[in-house]
Amino acid sequence: MVPAEELPVLESLVHIRNRLTKLKKDRTEYIRARDVLDIYKALLNEVDRLNGIRSPSTPSASTSTVASNGAATSEADASSSSSATPAPPPAATDAQPAEENRVDTILNDVFQLLSLFFLRIGKARESPATFCQLATMKRLLMHLKESGIYTEGDLKPFQHRLAELKEIIDNSSYGHDEDVEDDKQAGMTKLMLTKWGQCDRLLAKLSSSLVRLSPELVPLQQRLIILRRSLAGIASRVRPLASDIANILTELRAIEDRRSSTGKFLAVNEETGEEYEPPLGQELCAGLLEDNFDICQEIQARDGAEDVARGPLQPIYDRLSELRAQLERLVLTHRWTLRETDLYNYQMALQEIDNMRVDGKFTDSEGNRPEGQLVLLYLLRRCYGLCYRLMASSEPISEELQPISNKLATIKRCLIEVSKYGGPYSPRDLYPYQMALAQIDDLRKDGKFEGRDGSIPEGQGILNALLSEAHEIVSVMQEESSMAEEKEEREKKKAAGGAEEAGQ
Repeated sequence: MVPAEELPVLESLVHIRNRLTKLKKDRTEYIRARDVLDIYKALLNEVDRLNGIRSPSTPSASTSTVASNGAATSEADASSSSSATPAPPPAATDAQPAEENRVDTILNDVFQLLSLFFLRIGKARESPATFCQLATMKRLLMHLKESGIYTEGDLKPFQHRLAELKEIIDNSSYGHDEDVEDDKQAGMTKLMLTKWGQCDRLLAKLSSSLVRLSPELVPLQQRLIILRRSLAGIASRVRPLASDIANILTELRAIEDRRSSTGKFLAVNEETGEEYEPPLGQELCAGLLEDNFDICQEIQARDGAEDVARGPLQPIYDRLSELRAQLERLVLTHRWTLRETDLYNYQMALQEIDNMRVDGKFTDSEGNRPEGQLVLLYLLRRCYGLCYRLMASSEPISEELQPISNKLATIKRCLIEVSKYGGPYSPRDLYPYQMALAQIDDLRKDGKFEGRDGSIPEGQGILNALLSEAHEIVSVMQEESSMAEEKEEREKKKAAGGAEEAGQ
């Protein structure tokens, strides 16, 4: 229940969310950076106002109060992947317990959507743009922790991306916005660092669990996980066949046959050539092997059947399959068709499905756990992974300049492919590329690409670099043609001179 004193803030936050939603739905115009920044400043004012209500003794704490007290609830939030990923709630006082209410839920939604807007206007290197990525990363890490099915190779991309996001947060230029007060800017940075810290701690826990695995069993564990993911992919098909898993089942049986009489996995001492039982990780590998055999049995039992998740879980399966198909298409065509703000709808749909789980499992109305849990979890995690991939691949180029960027990238790719076949290149061969580059050059004013309203959108450096690279490739091809022509001319003169001498 929302306290009476917070109702004006709730009303303002709902209004901000409606403004963002309206802006997201409007496809008649490009999203202007100024519109997004105005909403961002309005949001900071409401967060400052909320903290003034919840922490009256320290009203100057601004957004930093939200951030500093979010860590207290981060562990509880990470303990269950079925919970939402809210913005860290403000501190508790004697009159206000540290419980989330509708204000915190709306605030989280606004931050999620606003973060996607920052990606869309090309401000991917700004601190607010990291919020949606950190929220989705946290979901993925919680699912990895829950399943226990991961390798060191799975964690490395998260480690690299976390380092990049930390650098973005630390070096964000938002501290230079004269229209935003310094304490609010510092508070936003602290909020993002709190979100980052939650992911970092969760990733550290996952990494520490891999230490309890003997090095000799690491290759076996990695292979069993690869086989399990292949089986999960086969199980998610509409009509999986027993023949689809024949090769995997043969390999699993071969692994089973290499176990000792006590059921332990063996390794070979390179020095003596003797076999021994590595002490750490035996239970983990044995569990993975048994899980793989169980999945094989499920697929064999379903052999050719259409029902993947029988009974009440079938609608969830259908919805997740639809979301996965849409996201996979976006991965292929995102440079031309994706608005990052479109991912908000996918995030909300996935969180709604995720929140339906009880103790990590989907249940029916009677609390039972029907068949098909593995397939649904595989699809859910796959969809989260695709959303994260699309966010992480977002380039710091504004929507208005994206068509020019796509055109330059295509021209550059075509030139590289043509140059592979070698010259000489006639002026007629290079004319279409030179004409296209000249047209793009004419779009610049004083060396910059301007927006329709005369502003300077994000992505100037990337576009100018692509343009320079394309011009350089054309120049190299022209130079090769000139050298080929000079060589041909010298050979003709030499041949003509030889003919004259022969005639004399």
